[in-house]
Parts: sequence; C-alpha cells; structure tokens
Amino acid sequence: MKKTLQDNSRMTGRITPTSFARGLWRGLIGGFVGTAIMDLALMGILLAFGSPALTCFSIVGNTVARFFSIQDVGMGRAIQLGLATHYLVGPLVGAIFGTVVTRVEALRVNTLKKSILLAILYVEILSQPLLAMTPILLKMTVPATLQWYGGSFVMHLMLAVVLGAIVGYGLRQESTNRSNSNNIHHIERN
Repeated sequence: MKKTLQDNSRMTGRITPTSFARGLWRGLIGGFVGTAIMDLALMGILLAFGSPALTCFSIVGNTVARFFSIQDVGMGRAIQLGLATHYLVGPLVGAIFGTVVTRVEALRVNTLKKSILLAILYVEILSQPLLAMTPILLKMTVPATLQWYGGSFVMHLMLAVVLGAIVGYGLRQESTNRSNSNNIHHIERN
C-alpha cells in the first residue's frame, strides 16, 4: 500500500511500508546504541567520582520495584531490573521516534542538525515523567533530586544526539538513494 504525499512544499514522494519499517528499525537501533553510549559514559563518570559503576541501574531498578509495589528487591535484583528497564525503554523510545518522523510530515527532517535537535527535544520532554518518579518514590532529598535531574539531563542528551544522528542520517540516506534511483522523487534541502 503506497500513499502519495501531496501539497508538501518540503518533500514529495511516497511513504512506503519499507520506509516506515526503516524508520522504526533506525529508531530502534538509535535508541539501543544511544542507551549503550549513555550507560558506558555514566558508568565511567560514576567510577571517576568513586561510586559503584552500577549505581544508576540500582536506582532505576528500585524505582521500578517501588512503582509496581515489588517488595524485597535486593541489590542484585535492583540492578537487573534497572538494566532491563534501560534496555527496554531506550530502544522503545527510539523506535517511536523513528516511526513518528517517518510518518508525520511536519516532523520529517531533511538535515542531520534538525534531526538531532528534534530528538533532543523529544527525549528530554518524554523522559521528564519517568525521571520524576525516582525522587518521589525513593523520597530523595532536594540536593539528591537536583543531582538526579542534572545528571539525567546530560545522559539523556547523549542518548538523544545519538538517536537523532542515526535516524536522521538513515532517513537522509534513504531519501538520497530514492531520488538517485528514481528521478521522479525530489527533495528540497534547506
């Protein structure tokens, strides 16, 4: 099933199931890679400041456990739960981003810079309700809450840049390949 885009001054062409799937997969990969880079950087920073490398996973795991009212979550299980949460949420957030920018004309990007900026906005806004649960459920102090938000902002910024770059590059590459192989499709660049 092909749907023709009409009355769009920035892009003409077809949205195919293939481009939809590619957007989804690029977002999934971008979310996974961005999460991995974020976690590696975070573990390095924690170690540099003398904290255990897996502290963040423990915090996330304890937050998830409290949210679902799971009692008796030991440190090992909290870390496993936090790791599982990171690697379920990160790729899912990426897949949604890749799908949305492929399907919604107003969000379709034609430059890498715009893709990265849109991903930053998306990730930082989307993460706020998730981040708010931790200080509330774990009853953090004000200084700990400020540290949590500051660190989370920087870490999610890293994830968003990687996500935006992978999705943006992939969509630009797809558009370039499509226009080179079929002269009917034309993309106007800013």
